[in-house]
Amino acid sequence: MRAIVLHQHGPLENLVLEERPAPVPGPNEVLVDVHAAGVNFPDLMVVEGSYQLLPPRPFSPGKDLAGVVAAVGREVTTCRVGDRILAQVEWGAFAEQCVVPAPQCFVMPQKMPYEEGAAFGLVYLTAYFALVERAEFKPGDSVLVNGAAGGVGLASVQIAKALGATVLAAVDSDEKAALATENGVDRVVRTDVPDLKDALRAQVHEFTDKRGVDIVIDPVGGDVFDASLRALAWCGRLVVIGFAGGGIPEVKAGYLLVKNISVIGLQVTDYRDREPHKWRAAQAKLFEFYEHGRFRPHVMAVYPMEKFRDALSAVHERRVLGKVVIAIR
Repeated sequence: MRAIVLHQHGPLENLVLEERPAPVPGPNEVLVDVHAAGVNFPDLMVVEGSYQLLPPRPFSPGKDLAGVVAAVGREVTTCRVGDRILAQVEWGAFAEQCVVPAPQCFVMPQKMPYEEGAAFGLVYLTAYFALVERAEFKPGDSVLVNGAAGGVGLASVQIAKALGATVLAAVDSDEKAALATENGVDRVVRTDVPDLKDALRAQVHEFTDKRGVDIVIDPVGGDVFDASLRALAWCGRLVVIGFAGGGIPEVKAGYLLVKNISVIGLQVTDYRDREPHKWRAAQAKLFEFYEHGRFRPHVMAVYPMEKFRDALSAVHERRVLGKVVIAIR
C-alpha cells in the first residue's frame, strides 16, 4: 500500500510517499481502506517531534480518516465489513490502509461524503467537549470563539449555534469574518486591532451591555488569550484548547479570584481513552446535528495524495479556513 511516511522528525520535507506493508488487524481492531484523511494542527507537531505522544519511526502521521471497512477482528462489534466509517487515531491516517481500534470507529451518516467525514472527527469532538463537558454550557450562555475560522474554531461556532448559544467570533481578517458570518454568528469581534486587550473587551462589552461573555473557547493562546480573559463575565469559563498563535500564556490567579472565573484545560483524546462512553455519545450527538442539517464541515480544499505537502503547508502557514483534506483514494 502507499503511505506518507516519516523516518526522521523535523520539517515537512522529511515526509515521503512510499510503499509500505499492509497492516493486519488484531482481535478488537478494524482494517480500513482509507478514502480521505483530515489534516490537523497536531499532525504538524507530530512531524516535528513536539507532540506529547510519538510513535516509533518510521510511521505514517494522520489522526482523522474516513473510509470503508475492509476486515474486522473476531471481537469487533462496532462495525462490519463494507461499512463506511470515520475514525480518530493517534497516527496512521495518511495511508491507503489503517488499523483502528474498534471503539474508535463510527459508521457515518449515509449522505456524508468521505471528505466531510475526514473533516468531521477531531475538531468537532474537541469543540463539543470544550463546550459541553468542560465549560458546562447552559441554555442562554454567550460564547466567544477565538480563531473562529479555523478547524476547532469554526466547529465551535457551529456547535454553539446548534446548542442555542449567542456566539461571538474572534477573527483577524475580512475573509475570516465573512466565513464566520456565513455560519450564523451573532457578532464578529476583530483581533487585528491596536491595544488588543482593551479593544477586544470593548467590542464584547458593546455587544453584551458591558456584561461580558459566559464562555470563551480558545485554541489560539498568546495575546488573544489575555484579552479574552478580560472579556469574561462574572463566573465566566475559558477553555484552553491549544496555542496556535504561538504563545503559551500565564494567568494571574488574583484575576480569577476577583471575578470568580475559571480557566479550564482540555486534552480531548483523554476522554477517548478514559471515558469512551462519553466519546461515543458525543459523536452520536454530532451525527444527529449533521443529519438534521444544523451544520456541515467547511472543507476549504481537497488535495490528492501526491500533493500532501501542499495540504500540510497550508495548515502550517495558517492559510486554512475550516479544514483541508487529503484524498487518499
